Amino acid sequence: MTSSALALNRFGLGARPDDAPPADPQRWLLAQLDAYEPLPAAWKPLPRTSALIDVWNSMQRSVREAPEGQRSGIREGYLREGSREYQAAVGARTTSALQTATPFAERLVHFWSNHFAVSVDKLLIVGLAGSFEADAIRPHVLGRFEDLLLAVVRHPAMLLYLDQAQSTGPGSMMGSRGRGLNENLAREILELHTLGVRSGYTQEDVKEFARALTGWTLPGDGGTSGGTPGGATFRFVPALHEPGTRTILGKAYADGGEAQARAVIHDLVAAPATALHVARKLARHFVADDPPQALVQRLAETFARTGGDLTSVYRELIASPEAWQPAAAKFKSPWDWSISSLRALGRRSMAPMQAANLMTQLGQPVWRPGSPAGYSDTAATWAAPDALMRRVEVAQRLAQEAGDAADARSLAPQVLPGVLTEATATAIARAESGGTALALLLVSPEFLRR
Repeated sequence: MTSSALALNRFGLGARPDDAPPADPQRWLLAQLDAYEPLPAAWKPLPRTSALIDVWNSMQRSVREAPEGQRSGIREGYLREGSREYQAAVGARTTSALQTATPFAERLVHFWSNHFAVSVDKLLIVGLAGSFEADAIRPHVLGRFEDLLLAVVRHPAMLLYLDQAQSTGPGSMMGSRGRGLNENLAREILELHTLGVRSGYTQEDVKEFARALTGWTLPGDGGTSGGTPGGATFRFVPALHEPGTRTILGKAYADGGEAQARAVIHDLVAAPATALHVARKLARHFVADDPPQALVQRLAETFARTGGDLTSVYRELIASPEAWQPAAAKFKSPWDWSISSLRALGRRSMAPMQAANLMTQLGQPVWRPGSPAGYSDTAATWAAPDALMRRVEVAQRLAQEAGDAADARSLAPQVLPGVLTEATATAIARAESGGTALALLLVSPEFLRR
């Protein structure tokens, strides 16, 4: 695989027929870090988080005020509207991926959205999942890891998904009336977002961190005052906060209200285990399921040296020779494969419902990984025979939709520059129809990997 092909397919989202292979692949990738648009056109018509929280608060208020027999109907109406918001956001995500001029930066959005996963299996967040990516992930992917982490864990989708919004300190002013302490967010920040599993924290650290996080919740109901104050999407409620000093990973944190948990998060970001965890996940995503340890170490050192400056880490990744090894080591996930297939066929958009159904059919529904760990990033998860058969079915359908607009024989070298093997070129040339030839291209070994 040539460097140009690697830039387009491994770092990017797949080549389009009108993409000229970059003459200087590394410079092409670096330029995208300056040209990235945090909120592309496809996302702009969608409601922002603050507006969605106003809808949430209105629903909650209506439920409280309604007779018992009407409450389920109010909730069902909220979920129906949430489903429409979800589909619209899936459409915006898909369109952005198909149209973007900065596919490397867009891939980074998808990476971090999966690292900090929420799942619409929890129906209450179905209408908020898109705004989570738009407002918590997208603005921070080129900034500091700490800012990204704080935006993520304070977003209503995460607060609801991991039950943090209802976590109450047992010794707080509201302790006797609340729902008790919830450890979910504290555990996932430690295990998934920062340090990683088997990194030395204990169950008592989880409990202490959960106590520090009490009071982190959704913004209050503005009632008749016109929604949440100042369009807020987060608030700290002192009456829910567990008072006292917390000891986490051997360090004592004085009670300072909201600042207590923020101090813990600051130290977690600076921990060597966090640098290694983030570096390993980035290297696994871009280079190999079992990434080279030397690469992981360099990325971790850059993360630590710069205080978690993500752009510096990306620059180190781009400059690393391991990232440019010609073997196509990464098997595409269903999302990767779908987007690269649509881009190869010159598609610029897809109807939101069609996009959502496509990803469900392929086994990777958008923002529904089933657990806070997100979707797997290794071939073993996605290369099973039944999963490949579903790709064949989708490839045939996409080829049929493309009709005569795409000729696989001329398209193949355009979207797989320097990658196309003689065996695949021959199979395409001998196909019994143009549609079959296109489908063969999309499920060829070269196209299934990046």
